[in-house]
Amino acid sequence: MSAAAWVRAAVADLDMIRARDPSCASRTEALLHPALPAIWTYRVAHRLHRRGLRRTARFLSGLARVLCGGIEIHPGARIGRGFFIDHGTGVVIGETAVIGDDVTIFHQVTLGAVGWWHDRARPAGARRHPLVGDRVVIGANATLLGPITVGPDSVVGAQALVIDDVPGGSRILAPPAGPYRLRTTAVVVNFPTW
Repeated sequence: MSAAAWVRAAVADLDMIRARDPSCASRTEALLHPALPAIWTYRVAHRLHRRGLRRTARFLSGLARVLCGGIEIHPGARIGRGFFIDHGTGVVIGETAVIGDDVTIFHQVTLGAVGWWHDRARPAGARRHPLVGDRVVIGANATLLGPITVGPDSVVGAQALVIDDVPGGSRILAPPAGPYRLRTTAVVVNFPTW
């Protein structure tokens, strides 16, 4: 990515924050968004990673993880313009993940591999992590595992576990929570009032 392309991506990131976060009224205010340092540090680390400076890139991504609430973006991942992480705590994006333009993800999202036991069987250099198309929204605590593809203009709902390809324009929802077993008797505990 050239310096000019990096600047275009950074401006698109700011514009996406303004578009998706109703509390940000301007680019200046978007500069204060807590996930922005992690995204921009990723962009620098990715450039270093592509130039073969892997240790420096990993150091920067580790520093961003510590300083930005646990947002872990591997510098080998490829992320398009207009990327937005809302409430970014606990986000994990793996090394071979590919994310398109204008993608929004919420907290506790994982774009991960299935596991080292599967990865050993893949050819060297094969994609192990998800490919996320343009204009996708991924809800809180969603987990996308393996070399799957989520098509453009899709929504992955909160708590969803995605392990198969998702066609473009899809809505993937986890089942809503409900009572497992209703209690028929109340348990009353009397604590001493010392």
